[in-house]
Amino acid sequence: MNKQNTRALPKMLTIKETAQATGLHEYFVRQLVKQNRVTYVKAGCKTLINLDRLVEFLNEGEGASI
Repeated sequence: MNKQNTRALPKMLTIKETAQATGLHEYFVRQLVKQNRVTYVKAGCKTLINLDRLVEFLNEGEGASI
Protein backbone atom coordinates (compact mmCIF):
# COMPACT_ATOMS: atom_id res chain seq x y z
CA MET A 1 0.00 0.00 0.00
CA ASN A 2 1.29 3.45 -0.90
CA LYS A 3 2.09 5.52 2.22
CA GLN A 4 1.01 8.73 0.50
CA ASN A 5 -2.60 7.54 0.20
CA THR A 6 -3.10 6.42 3.79
CA ARG A 7 -5.44 8.42 5.98
CA ALA A 8 -6.88 7.75 9.37
CA LEU A 9 -10.50 6.69 9.19
CA PRO A 10 -12.95 8.86 11.13
CA LYS A 11 -14.33 7.44 14.36
CA MET A 12 -18.00 6.82 13.64
CA LEU A 13 -20.33 5.93 16.51
CA THR A 14 -24.04 5.25 16.83
CA ILE A 15 -26.18 7.79 18.66
CA LYS A 16 -26.17 5.66 21.80
CA GLU A 17 -22.39 5.14 21.66
CA THR A 18 -21.86 8.85 21.04
CA ALA A 19 -24.00 9.75 24.06
CA GLN A 20 -22.03 7.34 26.24
CA ALA A 21 -18.65 8.55 24.97
CA THR A 22 -19.45 12.25 25.45
CA GLY A 23 -21.75 12.19 28.47
CA LEU A 24 -24.51 13.87 26.46
CA HIS A 25 -28.11 12.68 26.51
CA GLU A 26 -29.20 10.57 23.54
CA TYR A 27 -32.06 13.03 22.95
CA PHE A 28 -29.61 15.93 22.54
CA VAL A 29 -27.46 13.94 20.10
CA ARG A 30 -30.59 13.00 18.10
CA GLN A 31 -31.63 16.65 17.96
CA LEU A 32 -28.22 17.66 16.59
CA VAL A 33 -28.64 15.03 13.85
CA LYS A 34 -32.24 16.06 13.15
CA GLN A 35 -31.17 19.72 12.85
CA ASN A 36 -28.26 18.66 10.59
CA ARG A 37 -25.76 20.34 12.91
CA VAL A 38 -23.30 17.42 13.10
CA THR A 39 -21.64 15.22 10.51
CA TYR A 40 -23.41 11.87 10.23
CA VAL A 41 -24.22 9.09 7.79
CA LYS A 42 -27.09 6.64 7.64
CA ALA A 43 -26.00 2.99 7.47
CA GLY A 44 -29.15 0.97 7.08
CA CYS A 45 -31.29 1.78 10.10
CA LYS A 46 -28.35 3.14 12.11
CA THR A 47 -27.14 6.72 12.26
CA LEU A 48 -23.36 7.02 12.61
CA ILE A 49 -21.86 10.24 13.93
CA ASN A 50 -18.33 11.46 13.30
CA LEU A 51 -17.08 11.79 16.89
CA ASP A 52 -14.15 14.08 16.09
CA ARG A 53 -16.37 16.56 14.23
CA LEU A 54 -18.93 16.48 17.06
CA VAL A 55 -16.22 17.34 19.59
CA GLU A 56 -15.06 20.20 17.34
CA PHE A 57 -18.64 21.45 17.13
CA LEU A 58 -19.10 21.32 20.89
CA ASN A 59 -15.79 23.12 21.51
CA GLU A 60 -16.57 25.89 19.01
CA GLY A 61 -20.03 26.60 20.41
CA GLU A 62 -23.31 27.63 18.84
CA GLY A 63 -21.81 29.62 15.96
CA ALA A 64 -20.13 26.59 14.43
CA SER A 65 -21.61 24.51 11.66
CA ILE A 66 -20.35 21.16 10.48
